[in-house]
Amino acid sequence: MALRLVFMGTPDFAVPTLIEIVGRGHEVVAVYTRAPKPARRGMALKPSPVEREAGRFGLPVLTPKTLRTAEAEAAFRAHGADAAVVVAYGLILPQPILEAVPLGCFNLHASLLPRWRGAAPINRAIMAGDSETGVMVMKMDEGLDTGPVAMAERMPIGADMTAGALHDALARLGADMTVRALAALERGSLVLTPQAETGVTHAAKIEKAETRIDWSKSWRAVHDHCRGLSPAPGAWFETAGARVKVLRTTRGEASGEPGTVLDDALTVACGEGAVRILELQRAGRAPMKTDEFLRGTPLAPGTRLS
Repeated sequence: MALRLVFMGTPDFAVPTLIEIVGRGHEVVAVYTRAPKPARRGMALKPSPVEREAGRFGLPVLTPKTLRTAEAEAAFRAHGADAAVVVAYGLILPQPILEAVPLGCFNLHASLLPRWRGAAPINRAIMAGDSETGVMVMKMDEGLDTGPVAMAERMPIGADMTAGALHDALARLGADMTVRALAALERGSLVLTPQAETGVTHAAKIEKAETRIDWSKSWRAVHDHCRGLSPAPGAWFETAGARVKVLRTTRGEASGEPGTVLDDALTVACGEGAVRILELQRAGRAPMKTDEFLRGTPLAPGTRLS
């Protein structure tokens, strides 16, 4: 028997889960997502990826600014759903909403909880140099990603893997796991396990101030910083007054004063060792390989990047 569900999500990461839920025959009675935003200054409003996908399936979409009102609670209850599935929605669910569905609200989170609770678990795992992460489905409570875990899947993080690549892999893995968790919920066999009390870390939202590359750090730290922010928001340096994003790097084979270009292949010295930049992006331009970038923006050995 299919479940009657409310789906709550906003970015691309949530789309595979919505597709899987619909494909498995569950009845999605409402889709909650963030309101459309202007695509660019003066341009039309751009719906979220989840709203676009919901439209493809003909699902009703709601975009409330808050769920902390009596009206929002009444509207949520009126759906008559058995449960809710939440994937990177972007609004906090207050206790009345959590209690409004008999089987509970279940969240897909992109980390191995309790490590990396919070807004940016994929970026933070890579930036910290973690070798492994995963996805978990948990039953939500009022805490920040503190609820008991229903299912988990692990995934290695390759030494050169970017946040974008990991995002896509975890989205697919999480979608499959979520529908398996829903099947167990439907059967009444879903087992919930409290999270460990040790090993808690917080994945704070990425702030603009921390995206600038600090060349005084070791090559490994710079490498992890760049791939953990690739493709967005992007780690960057400044040259000739212009910001340049660094999308891919590898270990360089030279050393020197931190921030100094060491050769014609755009190897840059770090506090310990060096990184060789493989792919970059100028503002308003498409990503490009280093040789193409250097044809338009020569950076001779000895140039200092800030």
